[in-house]
Amino acid sequence: MFSRMSIMKSTEPYSQQIKRLKAALDTADAVVIGAGAGLSTSAGFTYTGERFEQYFSDFAQKYGFRDMYSGGFYPYGTQEEYWAYWSRYITVNRYIEPPKPVYQDLLELVKDKDYFVLTTNVDHCFQKVGFDKKRLFYTQGDYGLFQCSEPCCQETFDNEGVIKAMMEQQRDMRIPSSLIPRCPYCGKPLTMNLRADDKFVEDEGWHIAAERYSDYLRRHENLTVLFLELGVGYNTPVIIKYPFWRMTAANQKAIYSCINFGEAVYPQEIEKRSICIDGDIGTVLSAISKKYKN
Repeated sequence: MFSRMSIMKSTEPYSQQIKRLKAALDTADAVVIGAGAGLSTSAGFTYTGERFEQYFSDFAQKYGFRDMYSGGFYPYGTQEEYWAYWSRYITVNRYIEPPKPVYQDLLELVKDKDYFVLTTNVDHCFQKVGFDKKRLFYTQGDYGLFQCSEPCCQETFDNEGVIKAMMEQQRDMRIPSSLIPRCPYCGKPLTMNLRADDKFVEDEGWHIAAERYSDYLRRHENLTVLFLELGVGYNTPVIIKYPFWRMTAANQKAIYSCINFGEAVYPQEIEKRSICIDGDIGTVLSAISKKYKN
């Protein structure tokens, strides 16, 4: 439906874009938030640089990788080493609060609206700051869940207690063998519930959230809807970006807004109903909040 030739960037002044987005939030019957990795990056969940050195300098020195993402794919020689890395990775990206209050600021803007969140993020930040669990759909999994690596079942398992024990008991970048997580049904190793291939487990909770999202869209399809896309890139555009464009085009009352540093674009077909801001999400949300207070 949308050709590459029709993708555009806004030339509207920043202040006018902020004003228009505030007005769209004010008048919307519903706000559908589509959140990608850029939102958590804005909140301080960076995977390189100072934060990587703070938590993984010992792994960097031993194994040679220079960012958290690469460390997740390193071919560790043993499960004890593998889980030493991943328990630390999960701890700092799932069980520690983000350094900046970007998610809190977003909640303040939409808490009194009829909202729903669709996200490819797996760090659970929405729920941690108080977003309604029944208004969230984590499509790609959760760092806080394990699944069978086979998988022999369509179940997931909370990992907070095990991860905490791994963190407390790891020495020299290894965990005790007794803490290696295994499936309670088949005995195969457990792994993270992250969508990486066709073995990703969509458990009962996943399907309930998917149905809630579908139902929400059905109930609002002819209303004034703001599709608010935050930090979504082109790794998986078919989950958030392209559907948001399509649904905006289909509903003449809908507004599409994108906040993304370096990738704030829209199709020409919905140009008059698009608000695209090239900038840091946290800075933009803070500017909108100030507008509300004035």
